[in-house]
Amino acid sequence: MTPPSLRGEPRASGRGVLLAAAPLALAFQGAEEAPKVLGLPQWIWQLVNLALFLAVLVYFVARPLTAAFRKRQLDVEERLREARQRRDEAKRLESEIRERMAKVEIEIAEIRARGEADGEAEKRTLVARADQEAERVRRDADAEMERRLVYAREELRRAAADLVASSARERVEREINEDDRRRLLEESVAKLGGGR
Repeated sequence: MTPPSLRGEPRASGRGVLLAAAPLALAFQGAEEAPKVLGLPQWIWQLVNLALFLAVLVYFVARPLTAAFRKRQLDVEERLREARQRRDEAKRLESEIRERMAKVEIEIAEIRARGEADGEAEKRTLVARADQEAERVRRDADAEMERRLVYAREELRRAAADLVASSARERVEREINEDDRRRLLEESVAKLGGGR
């Protein structure tokens, strides 16, 4: 019995299955002669049909798939290249940041050392200034105390002189009488006359 595909009846699964089954049909046909279409055996038409189907498949499916895969491969390669560039840039930036951080740490240490040295120098300057100011204040205080002491001594001398003079006057007034006064006056006149 001849299968339906050999009799020229289309099967439900489509023409592609028919084309694929053509060599099997030829094998089953054996010595029988295949039906002819336009003077050519059916198996030639089936081969032509298969070749056209494969050409259409290559043109409409394989080419776009190849182009899509190629584009995808190029995109992946581009992304990979960009990722490598970003990684290299990140490494460069990391090393640059490390160098900057090392420099900043060195600068901080230098600034700290300079600050401590400047602070010590300023401290010494302030201590020296404070010592000078204290010495000046002490000298001024000593000079003021000396002035006040001189003034107090002078006042004390004046007060003592006034007191001695007042006391002497009172004593003289108490002890000297009229005769003593006359005698003192005569002695004074005589001294003045003898001095000439």
